[in-house]
Amino acid sequence: MTLLATPPLHAPPTPVSTGHLPDHGTVAAVLADAYQRHVDTTAGTVADYIPALATADPDAFGLALAGVDGHVTAVGHAYETFSIQSVSKAFVYALACETHGHRAVRDLIGVNATGLGFSSVMAIELHDGHPMNPLVNAGALATTALMPGASPVARWLALQNGLAAFAGRPLALDIDVYESEAATNQRNRALAHLLASYGHLDADPEETLDLYTKQCSILVTARDLAVMGATLADGGVNPVTGQQVVHPAVARDTLAVLASAGMYEHSGEWLFEIGLPAKSGVSGAVLSVAPGKGALAAWSPPLDHVGTSVRARRATEHVTRPLGLDIFASAPCTPEAHR
Repeated sequence: MTLLATPPLHAPPTPVSTGHLPDHGTVAAVLADAYQRHVDTTAGTVADYIPALATADPDAFGLALAGVDGHVTAVGHAYETFSIQSVSKAFVYALACETHGHRAVRDLIGVNATGLGFSSVMAIELHDGHPMNPLVNAGALATTALMPGASPVARWLALQNGLAAFAGRPLALDIDVYESEAATNQRNRALAHLLASYGHLDADPEETLDLYTKQCSILVTARDLAVMGATLADGGVNPVTGQQVVHPAVARDTLAVLASAGMYEHSGEWLFEIGLPAKSGVSGAVLSVAPGKGALAAWSPPLDHVGTSVRARRATEHVTRPLGLDIFASAPCTPEAHR
């Protein structure tokens, strides 16, 4: 399926008011407390189905929170690099929406949770070859295929530079992780060719697979992810650099999809317990975004049975309510507020 080369249509800006983070001292104290409470956690297992990830330090643990005011608070191993993996899906989706527009990408990729695993083939077959959302692997491959450019090199540069704009600094490729993933990504290859057979891939399946593998192998830190998430929280403006990376409507669309499908078949449980749009990655990162306030990135390699970092989940849950991040929480309106 080929998208028409028409300019993207964005909704007009809508005034919003979502409150503010507490003062920087309070943020630092809450993050430090979360770090100290969970740094000695030993639960979880480092992912090994991608051989290069199996060498990760199980004791590594970092937290970073970036506010829409541009202030970043970091503790632990927040400046240590790791491959972005599936967290990249959210930002590539935003770049695709920025290029092609809300309706075109929605119609091609979908926005509904599958209720199945992130690499499910059955989810494609059950929906006549149509990917269901951009955060499972099939939908992510279809999204990556939408990157603009006349050649594979041009599309890679568009993707790499786009993610760098979100992070506010150049981002490098981890060659070891890329080569390790390329040697073990048979299921993703099957997904790419299955999508192509149904006409739901907008580029060559092998080129798309290679670009997607590179995408997941980009090196970031917890601080980088916090700034990237804060860019979505700030209406598409990177709060550190001041660059408008994507339109406010694109940031909104991306957060909506993160809320419904960012944690795969466990997204409902995550929203119920944590109350934030979020995305996890097999390298141990969890990125959570509070619209209008900022974003929290937590990273630690050992994963639980559903593939989410144990320390990152616990730290995120610890931080969310004390900092007023839960998007579903509210307090009764006092009579004074009506005056």
